[in-house]
Amino acid sequence: MLDDVLIQQLAAELEQSEQTRVSLEHFSKRFPGMTIEDGYRVGRAWVALQIASGKKTIGHKIGLTSRAMQISSQIDEPDFGTLLDSMRFTAQADQVLEIPASRFIAPRVEVELAFVLKAPLQGEGVTVDDVLAATEYVTPAIEIIDARIEQFDRHTKVMRKVFDTISDNAANAGIVVGEGDPRYRADPRLTDLPWCGAILRQNGAVEETGLAAGVQGHPAIGIAWLAHKLAPWGESLRPGQIVLAGSFTRPVAARAGDLFEADYGPLGCLRFRFV
Repeated sequence: MLDDVLIQQLAAELEQSEQTRVSLEHFSKRFPGMTIEDGYRVGRAWVALQIASGKKTIGHKIGLTSRAMQISSQIDEPDFGTLLDSMRFTAQADQVLEIPASRFIAPRVEVELAFVLKAPLQGEGVTVDDVLAATEYVTPAIEIIDARIEQFDRHTKVMRKVFDTISDNAANAGIVVGEGDPRYRADPRLTDLPWCGAILRQNGAVEETGLAAGVQGHPAIGIAWLAHKLAPWGESLRPGQIVLAGSFTRPVAARAGDLFEADYGPLGCLRFRFV
């Protein structure tokens, strides 16, 4: 286990990466004895720096929700991170949202559903039914992931490990949600969530398609799991928070000039361009 001084040092390095847009080398390479708990401690220390600077927590993200990603990461459960107000981008219906590419290092786009809560979820006994009852609405959401810790080692080209991803706030850097279309607010009780799907187009070409069933069979399963995982920290999911349930497509790399359209059919469409 890494000591508290080192945890704070690594969090400061992540903050420097955030400011300079220069990726760091893998923490897991530098500290081979690093554990998943160490990763969460680093990530939380980095979030604490953000909050100290005036940013606010608006929710959480869940990652590594597909079985294939868990196997490749050699873990048997998802991971999670914190959403901050500075990460939120709002796409107006029938308009193209412009997102500054300079905000990111190596941005990639993932297609997800987000749960917006109206009641708290706390403790290890939270069920899927509890999640649905506590959800005000489910909405299309795009997660922008990034690489404050580089995805591939600059020398060996080895992919980063789960310890690195967790340290890096589960790789979260942005979230796109919609406004101005009533379809963006799906009733969780009246919507067959596993069958919610999306088509992701990049510059007019279909890059990805997927169903929300790809997120552990039902996207609400991850929300219940997160309530369980937060309980030992004395934390809970709170009313008004946004919770990203996990991606049901592969990440798609984005560059300045790229135009994306995420078409969720009956749940509406999100359009955005990196500029």
